[in-house]
Amino acid sequence: MLKHNQYFEGKVQSVGFERNSRRHTVGVLDVGEFHFGTDAPERMTVVSGELWAKLPGEQAFRGFPTGTSFEVPAKSGFDVKAGAPAAYLCEFL
Repeated sequence: MLKHNQYFEGKVQSVGFERNSRRHTVGVLDVGEFHFGTDAPERMTVVSGELWAKLPGEQAFRGFPTGTSFEVPAKSGFDVKAGAPAAYLCEFL
């Protein structure tokens, strides 16, 4: 079953699904800066464009171009920004 999600007045949209008993979302971010909280650990992989992320405990944003990923622990959060629309795959670990 697919689940469509919209956040930040539609500037972030994703479709959630399960595969091999694991939850995933694929989504698109429009230009902007956004904060996400995490319940479960996550791996974010940039599939198109570039995202800038400030991960827990970090003071500055780091760039993640297409094909790179970052992980975020459970019960935390992260800031992400995009200078142009970008797409991602989020795997719940």
